[in-house]
Amino acid sequence: MEEAAGERTNLVGVRHILLVLSGKGGVGKSTISTQLALALRHSGRRVGILDVDLCGPSIPCMFRVQDSDVHQCDSGWVPVYVDQDKSISLMSISFLLEKPDDAVVWRGPKKNALIKQFVADVAWGDLDFLIVDTPPGTSDEHISTVEALRPHKLLGAVLVTTPQAVSVGDVRRELAFCKKTGLRVLGIVENMSGFVCPHCSECTNIFSKGGGEELAKHAGVPFLGCVPLDPQLSQSLEEGRDFIQDFPKSPAFPALAHIAQQILDGTSQKSP
Repeated sequence: MEEAAGERTNLVGVRHILLVLSGKGGVGKSTISTQLALALRHSGRRVGILDVDLCGPSIPCMFRVQDSDVHQCDSGWVPVYVDQDKSISLMSISFLLEKPDDAVVWRGPKKNALIKQFVADVAWGDLDFLIVDTPPGTSDEHISTVEALRPHKLLGAVLVTTPQAVSVGDVRRELAFCKKTGLRVLGIVENMSGFVCPHCSECTNIFSKGGGEELAKHAGVPFLGCVPLDPQLSQSLEEGRDFIQDFPKSPAFPALAHIAQQILDGTSQKSP
């Protein structure tokens, strides 16, 4: 009972929780999580990101806070804030490692225990959105995350794919996971949908196009949009810059802003 009370206390100020999922690695889940958080912040929302990709945590590097330390308070762990306004807060296993290159060689039970501890012991405070960046697949970590968050305000999941058939096929399995666990699918994002030339701004469909949208239609779930490959987006992630603020003329900007707006529209429709 005391543990349950602690979980309610630390997540009671979080209005909406959404998971970012994909059946395949390397499709850009962490990129979408990061840019969605930035877009929501520019809409005046307070956002947290919980990085449960325990073997490949990348969220701290994308915000250039990988050298930060996690501190304790009476309620548990204090998340790392990326700005003075505390509009975006982060928690990741990366902050707990002695060395940044240390490998996390853990079996399932230990991973599951840490995920439950993240859910129970991080003092998020008041947030409009908590974005959970997950590892690829449908493994123990995903089941533990959904089960731990189910008693709370779990809004649903955003599924990320690339246009190739092999990636779309893996997302089909992710859709099946959502159905089996009763997790609402907020929509599908097709990432790396074409390459934008930095010289002429022409978009070339290197990996084909339309696989994510076709899958969304077939599955009967919303299609949130296509995000093109853009060197400026890669640059902003490597430098820890705010892409939404610094590159408003990028072809990826309206796509990311549109995805965030659809998430906001979905929450307003759900609210009484």
